[in-house]
Amino acid sequence: MLIRNCSLEGKTGRFNVRISGDKITEITQFSASLEAKKSEEVFEADGALLTSALAEPHAHLDKAFLSERIANPTGDLMGAINAMEANRHLITVADTIERAERAVRLMASNGVTAIRTHADVTEWNSLDAVEALLEVRNRTKDLVDLQICALLGWPLSGNEGKANIQLGRRAIKMGANILGGCPHLDVDPIGANIALLELAGELDCNLDLHTDEHTDVNRLSLEDLAERVVATGFSNSVTASHCVSLGMQSHDTQQRVSEKVAHAKIGVVALPHTNLFLQGRDTHSAPPRGLTAIAALRRAGVRVAVGADNLQDPFNPIGRGDPLESAGLAILTAHQLPEDAFLSVSSVARDIMGLADAAPKVGSIADLMLTPSATIREAIASAPPRTLVIRHGHVTFSRLAQPKR
Repeated sequence: MLIRNCSLEGKTGRFNVRISGDKITEITQFSASLEAKKSEEVFEADGALLTSALAEPHAHLDKAFLSERIANPTGDLMGAINAMEANRHLITVADTIERAERAVRLMASNGVTAIRTHADVTEWNSLDAVEALLEVRNRTKDLVDLQICALLGWPLSGNEGKANIQLGRRAIKMGANILGGCPHLDVDPIGANIALLELAGELDCNLDLHTDEHTDVNRLSLEDLAERVVATGFSNSVTASHCVSLGMQSHDTQQRVSEKVAHAKIGVVALPHTNLFLQGRDTHSAPPRGLTAIAALRRAGVRVAVGADNLQDPFNPIGRGDPLESAGLAILTAHQLPEDAFLSVSSVARDIMGLADAAPKVGSIADLMLTPSATIREAIASAPPRTLVIRHGHVTFSRLAQPKR
């Protein structure tokens, strides 16, 4: 495959980019006279910006597009959770497959080639969400790398947690890749951290936890998680999503905890869409931002990605399924530079997900997108339709004319 006459961020001029198999093999200055190899597809970029494809590090595809069906009467986190529990009878496996597949295809058209989705695994729905998302993973395997995280209900520790722990074992055996849970909602958050680390160790799988999804300065289980990862020698990947209450701490506490998170090699996923919508509703004067301490974490060397979380459901009534929207929110709410915000929804997100780098350079995996913009800043600002999306060297979506051969 040859992409001719494209722009590259930070470089002057236009370029030709050649892909062989699933790798970028050649980048040269644009020349209209460059001939294609025999049977090589040629795409004319007309100066559009070629970048890494995007990644969604935290989604809930099993809940996508439920806004019109299930209302959140209070607008906060527990309102959304209670609404989902009360309306489980309205959700079937077939219905979940349809909505989740629609969400994946929307994201793929927006340049996404990798998604990590959480799947509710609770006493109310058992393994239905995992079953549905496994089918979606099979249906969309040529479009995206779809990772499924089994999001266990609570409690998780002691005798009361045995049923949920067993559901976790069954979910991983069934085909989920990652183990998840919500220690901050457990009556014993520390016990939940312990139980999840032990179960992930037993199952030899990665861990992605909903951590401290609240603005209570007096509750901070992230520090305990980091300490336990180091103390136990847990060797698989650990991701802490949300981490909202870290943003409420003093500068010194943010620094101390961030350094522990870095030492534990925990990746953090900030989720501005839903946290800004759900958090801080009980504070009527100067409400807090529902956002983790992105700057402090990055200063300490923590990998911080940005995700969208929920898509048009009781937890977030809006969303376009476009990580450039998440990048824009990171710029506005966390004072990130456009270039850093873009990395948080592309290369950093991929790294936290355990995927290879896909930057437009020789030797990288050919997960790329073409956007009719001059710069990354402009792409985030205007979020124009992507004109070409490539995953592992194959076109998954195109608005360009049929390629020449």
